[in-house]
Amino acid sequence: MKRVFLIVLDSLGVGEMPDAARFGDSGAHTLDHLVAAAGGLEAPNLVALGLGHVAGVSRVPRTSTPRGAFGRCAERSPGKDTSTGHWEMMGCVLEREFPTYS
Repeated sequence: MKRVFLIVLDSLGVGEMPDAARFGDSGAHTLDHLVAAAGGLEAPNLVALGLGHVAGVSRVPRTSTPRGAFGRCAERSPGKDTSTGHWEMMGCVLEREFPTYS
């Protein structure tokens, strides 16, 4: 493989994490909730890549032949913040969480 294009839909969650209750996020599913509130989603390229095939996504249509690889990740690091997730995607698992602010 010569090249990879990694598309990060920052803060676009597809379901709650195991520690969601600790952060007041029980029942979180940003993508499905946004699609429901907007009355649909028109993102043909993301649908074609396979967004509707991500485990737990129920409000985005599936395509019969996804053109991309897709997946859902769960952080191994403690905490809840964008930087932690970005660090982990690049291979750096944190031992302690970054501070968060309400």
